[in-house]
Amino acid sequence: MTVETPVVHLRGGGTSLVVTTSGARLPRVLHWGPDLGDLTDADLATMETTASPAIGDSAVTYPQPVPVVAQLAEGWLGRPGVVGDRSGAHWAPRFVVDDVVVERASDVQRLRVASSDDAYALTLGVELEVLASGLVRVRAEVGNRGGAPYEVRALELGLPVPPTATELCDLAGRWALERVPQRRPFDVGTWVRESRGGKPGLEHAFMMLAGEQGFANRSGRVWGVHLGWSGNHALVAERTPAGSRRLSGGELPWPGELVLEPGTSSTTPWLYGSWGEGLDDLSHRVHRWMRSRPTHPRAPRPVLLNTWEAVYFQHDLATLERLAEAGAAVGVERFVLDDGWFTGRRDDTTSLGDWTVDSTVWPDGIDALADRVRELGMDFGIWFEPEMVNLDSDLARNHPEWVFDAGHGPGMASRHQHVLDLAHPEAYRHVRDAMSEVVDRLGVAYVKWDHNRYLLDAGHTPTGRAGVREQTLAAYALMAELKERHPGLEIESCASGGGRVDLGVLQLTDRVWASDCNDPHDRLEIQRWTRLLVPPELQGTHIGARESHTTHRVHPLDFRAQVALWGHLGIETNLLEASPDELDEVRAWVAFHQAHRSLLHSGDVVHADLGDPALRLEGVVATNRSEAIFQLAVVDRPITWPPGRVAVPGLDPERRYRVRQVSPVERSGSGVLPPWTAVEEGVVLPGVVLSQVGIEATSLDPDRGVLWHLTAE
Repeated sequence: MTVETPVVHLRGGGTSLVVTTSGARLPRVLHWGPDLGDLTDADLATMETTASPAIGDSAVTYPQPVPVVAQLAEGWLGRPGVVGDRSGAHWAPRFVVDDVVVERASDVQRLRVASSDDAYALTLGVELEVLASGLVRVRAEVGNRGGAPYEVRALELGLPVPPTATELCDLAGRWALERVPQRRPFDVGTWVRESRGGKPGLEHAFMMLAGEQGFANRSGRVWGVHLGWSGNHALVAERTPAGSRRLSGGELPWPGELVLEPGTSSTTPWLYGSWGEGLDDLSHRVHRWMRSRPTHPRAPRPVLLNTWEAVYFQHDLATLERLAEAGAAVGVERFVLDDGWFTGRRDDTTSLGDWTVDSTVWPDGIDALADRVRELGMDFGIWFEPEMVNLDSDLARNHPEWVFDAGHGPGMASRHQHVLDLAHPEAYRHVRDAMSEVVDRLGVAYVKWDHNRYLLDAGHTPTGRAGVREQTLAAYALMAELKERHPGLEIESCASGGGRVDLGVLQLTDRVWASDCNDPHDRLEIQRWTRLLVPPELQGTHIGARESHTTHRVHPLDFRAQVALWGHLGIETNLLEASPDELDEVRAWVAFHQAHRSLLHSGDVVHADLGDPALRLEGVVATNRSEAIFQLAVVDRPITWPPGRVAVPGLDPERRYRVRQVSPVERSGSGVLPPWTAVEEGVVLPGVVLSQVGIEATSLDPDRGVLWHLTAE
């Protein structure tokens, strides 16, 4: 319906978003945060009045309330929302609202605003949504009604946070150590985190968070934004001299990448916003929306075995069949053949792009292995890196024009590889058809889709113009087309580990690989911060080798398995080198995961705020609070000993819970046990006692853990 009042209240999942378009101006947000309940039109009008700033002789720098799309022509001196021009002119647009429509349904409340700048012959549509989970998202569409092209250099959307948000947090990282949190004061000025490598990157900010000083997992109100886009982009926190605080994000097109011809338009990716009373609450709004999507996996997530760290490039049918048999014997449900199966691929210097089975290694094809895998009751997966090419490949030799070149040749190699320009229709068809043929012939159920080189100088041949944006869209299209051709096909997003983890690619994939690091010490934190956006069932978590291949730290099997338990479980250790006792232990952990994955992959993820940084307590609590599983881990030597009582978060304070310390294997060397763990049937306490008083923790050595299982009485 077209609304009469300029102030609109959108609600859902405990969230209110109050937006005004008064004065025919683009949407400005009066409130984003806790649900305000039923408000009358008079209440909303008064809210706007009381949110208007005192302005003296100039409105410049005082454009409060905070705009979703900031405009220089309205006095905003910070980062502008729309940056563009026609050959240097029409660079300071001023959009005027033409129409406002509100749509209300059970799963979403939506505000659509149509606006135009007649002097510049531009249109701008803004769409804001509050989803049933309480997640907010916003996008915009800019159109060109003029007679000449209009180049969009940036289109950035933002949401406000209140003055109580005094601290910022985003994430940094590197290969095998992704998503490391970093904090700073929310000072006056602009904090910008950019991704310019054609994918979010291992150093990706992931989410820009602003909250009350010291906000933590379970306390402190916090807000955050994330851009659902797998290409170049920026996330921004901005505090103006007038006091406005704003979180924003948008694409970062290179020159010439986003030019609107007359009569055309372009739509931004969704900017997602979530808030919460602590980070767990913020995450729950994202997870619940993700799980509500029709495309979200519904069947139990199959335990998989990935061959990479077991055999690397040393492919041999007899060895791989034995590995598959060992996997099936411990309960594996999906077998994934990693890099090394295609023509000439004996190491990482050659053959990317030649997606045909290597007849010297596989004289009878991979069919026999795929058939054997299915005979053993598992489905079959395979590795591709579709967007990449080695210069030492038939593809590059036959089609050098398909390799990105910005005018200085193909540029620097990274891992001996370059990027295949999928914006060439012939290149796109070549890769699509090669992948499709393999998937069809082998009955592939799962594709591990890798992406190992940044798009540094990604010039489209023969012009050399920038091609990063088109490449991102082509990768999306290729994923979608393969899924359409092969119903039921699952795809994992991997990019040197966790380099392409975002809510854009997750609309087309079924799992992300959080990191190439399987070291459980580092994985605890990598997985925790990946869960800020990604629910456990979409995050691959593998039991790695005893000695980590990335850090060379050594860990016992039970700790490796405990840490891997909390996602889409996989095995990457070489089972052919395992002793009978180790195989029995792996089998027990796989069975334990299978017995509890319905809870692990549907409940609310919770993280305790403990006073000692050497301790970690995290778990999953059923949405109806009837059951929970927690892991207590020690990651360093505590200053005091024993560690004392720890409070268990996320429970129903009115219910009573039976608490048992559990393990699927006979434990040895698991620390000094407190008396309550010796009670075979467990102990029973009210949820309020468990969450406010806590229970005594097992005294553990570093990089050791225990599991607690709680059931409501």
